Amino acid sequence: MRDQMDRREFLKTVGGGMAFAGFSGCRMPISDPAPARPSVQQLAWHEQELGMFFHFDIPIWKPGWNWRSWKDYPSPSLYNPARLDTDQWMEAAKAMGANYVVLVAKHCSGFLQWQSGLYDYGVRQSPWRGGKGDLVRMFTDSARRYGLKPGLYASVSANGFLNVDKPGLIGRGKGDPFCEAQRRYAKICEGMAMELWSRYGDLFEIWFDGGALSPSEGGPDLLPILEKYQPNAILFQGPKGANNLIRWIGNERGVAPYPCWGSTNTLTAEGGDTESRFPGHPDGLYYAPGECDVPIRRHAWFWDDESKPHAWRYWTDEELMDKYLCSVGRNCNLLLNANPNTDGLVPEADFAQYKRFGNAIRRRYANPLGTMEKSSDVLTVVFRAPTEVNEVVLQEDLSRGHRIRAYEIEGELPDGGFKPLCRGTAIGHKRIETFAPASVRSLRVRVAGRDDMRLSVTAYRT
Repeated sequence: MRDQMDRREFLKTVGGGMAFAGFSGCRMPISDPAPARPSVQQLAWHEQELGMFFHFDIPIWKPGWNWRSWKDYPSPSLYNPARLDTDQWMEAAKAMGANYVVLVAKHCSGFLQWQSGLYDYGVRQSPWRGGKGDLVRMFTDSARRYGLKPGLYASVSANGFLNVDKPGLIGRGKGDPFCEAQRRYAKICEGMAMELWSRYGDLFEIWFDGGALSPSEGGPDLLPILEKYQPNAILFQGPKGANNLIRWIGNERGVAPYPCWGSTNTLTAEGGDTESRFPGHPDGLYYAPGECDVPIRRHAWFWDDESKPHAWRYWTDEELMDKYLCSVGRNCNLLLNANPNTDGLVPEADFAQYKRFGNAIRRRYANPLGTMEKSSDVLTVVFRAPTEVNEVVLQEDLSRGHRIRAYEIEGELPDGGFKPLCRGTAIGHKRIETFAPASVRSLRVRVAGRDDMRLSVTAYRT
């Protein structure tokens, strides 16, 4: 977790031609182009840090079925969760310390989990609650009841029931983008957006997953609907031209690269299998920070048959904490998945792990050793006596974009002199640095970047 670099590499990160006298800190010329700035909504999204994803869809009643088989679709008669309790889902999210929750309202199967007449494949055709159930309503009501910010996932790039695949075309992704059938599909997607975005109040986050084709490419015209009903929602891989975008980090392991800048020249990241490909750029044209998503059970986004051991391989508690450090601790949010079962409940073993994870985070940051916040090239956290430190949390004022481009942390030794502890580049909303325990009288943090840098530093022994 050190992500350290040698001094030569460090000086390269802040640009050529700037002199450092023992690295006393440095400010770039004010004439440099201003960095991309986050919106008010993106700043608020950063503050939430931890969310819970809920994957629940009709395929859990037909284990082994793959929506890309394009046949043998699970019958709506299978969808009948006898004990479904979205309040219990929120209790799991609260136990973990989540601040927002995202429901898969329509996944790639095409099954609609709200009252909709767009086509005949959804809860209306199921026996659940006599065909009158609305999971989206239950979910959003429960979220607000528990003080959680609700979000919805509804992919327009894939729909197995309607023979659609990425990038959102009929004919399993290879159809004519300008044919009549494609126009009908685009209208269905617009209707889906209209229903989901207009009926359930303000949504905190909307997941597209795979982006959305523009109307000129045969896709739905979503921007007017967004602007009318959900202008403040955060959009994961949203359509081109939309506001408040966030990007995929390039993997489903909950691990961001380092550095990971919130500004970027690419608004989405498709087809990646390694986090190192998508670090953003400090002078990127857009502000679209990364979100790290990962299932609590390795590789299993949906509940699966309990007789299959591979479906129940959990991340260890230590691995989950490492994911937190490599996501929230690298300027991203972490969205950890939940797998409600066929009864409609978060399984007890999963619930227990969410609780352990939340407790571990709360314990880790409950007792800071010292803190400092100010606008300066150099910040110092002074202790009353030599104190053992092994973790520092850095937070930058992002209201004007990434101002800080590099930092160095040193510890003042009890017998005099300073010992280098760590160096890095991107800070953003939060950078968590861990290092070997060191007994120090103070911490000195020196930064380099643009004018108006403001930083907070908090020290811990974890």
